[in-house]
Amino acid sequence: MTDRFNLEGKVGVVTGGSRGLGRAIVTAFAEHGADVVIASRKGDACVALAAEITASTGREALGVPFHAGRWDDAELLADTVHERFGRCDVLVNNAGMSPLYPSLTAVSEELFDKVVGVNFKGPFRLSAILGERMAADTGGSIINVSSIAAVQPTPTELVYAGAKAALNAMTIGLARAYGPKVRCNVIMPGAFMTDISKAWDLDAFEEVARRSIPLGRGGEPDEIVGAALYLASDASSYTTGSVIKIDGGAAFSAA
Repeated sequence: MTDRFNLEGKVGVVTGGSRGLGRAIVTAFAEHGADVVIASRKGDACVALAAEITASTGREALGVPFHAGRWDDAELLADTVHERFGRCDVLVNNAGMSPLYPSLTAVSEELFDKVVGVNFKGPFRLSAILGERMAADTGGSIINVSSIAAVQPTPTELVYAGAKAALNAMTIGLARAYGPKVRCNVIMPGAFMTDISKAWDLDAFEEVARRSIPLGRGGEPDEIVGAALYLASDASSYTTGSVIKIDGGAAFSAA
């Protein structure tokens, strides 16, 4: 079975790849043999992580500045990947954002457009460009990182939840549009203890987690890696249009 998760000879692109879940995923891809592209708004952080990955794994790694909310950045990223590697085998749309707001009526048009742009518009455009190229070549895998907010939204993240629900729906359409050569799936995480969690009231979170998450805690970034490797590799050769929920059982559980 180990060979089924081997990514040698593949090229993986991870947006939002310089930190958090994206960093865990792109590092795991390289450790399992893939050459990788790390793309995010923080270009310097991408370049630094690329150097770390090459030093530790020996794989070729490229850091690229990329803003998921900018339509034209998708084509620039796709062209950069193809110019450097000649193809893309795995795309992970991981970049996301969910700014806080005091009330629903306080949500500005600018905030609304920004959240939808990063969480849905950008993944749509990048998936369309690279998905079409994958389908015309030897195929590949598109993995969209959603959120349990898509199926269990709260008032404090409603715009984000709507964008992630759209991402889930888009994934099913992509699976039909680019199959049989390209597989498209969703990883739907719950609360993970990434650098973002440093801004949380951790005592309050832990109390809520004990009551509402069957596993009683938030996830650690490396706990997303198994699903990402599965969907990126030949181990998931008959999996497309699927949503894999990784949330410790939080969604659909009683509070």
